[in-house]
Amino acid sequence: VQLQAYGGGLVQAGGFLRLSCAAFDRTAGRYSVAWFRQAPGKEREFVAGIANSNNRAYYTDGVKGRSTISRDNAKNTVALGMNSLKPEDTASHYCAVGRPTVSGISKPTLYDYWGHGTHVTVSS
Repeated sequence: VQLQAYGGGLVQAGGFLRLSCAAFDRTAGRYSVAWFRQAPGKEREFVAGIANSNNRAYYTDGVKGRSTISRDNAKNTVALGMNSLKPEDTASHYCAVGRPTVSGISKPTLYDYWGHGTHVTVSS
């Protein structure tokens, strides 16, 4: 599965960005999908994901309430809308698909396919 992420950019603190990820494979709808991010010098961390088993969304605490992940299986896309952006949201953001269970939704090692990162910079 090939993934293409886009939508990153420079935004002021408090602003909004919508990241999108296109999957060039019609089988992508069978997978769980997620967004991860990685800031310089830090490990890749989970941001949000949708488990294919129950179609529910999960978020890391740091973005809960100000981010929304959604998927459109007909279009093979997954999006991440982020409100009230903070400087600590600055990172390269990656979309991923795989077959983790709900308990493993936040574990990057359980994802099989990754898109190239799209960078988000939030200025204070």
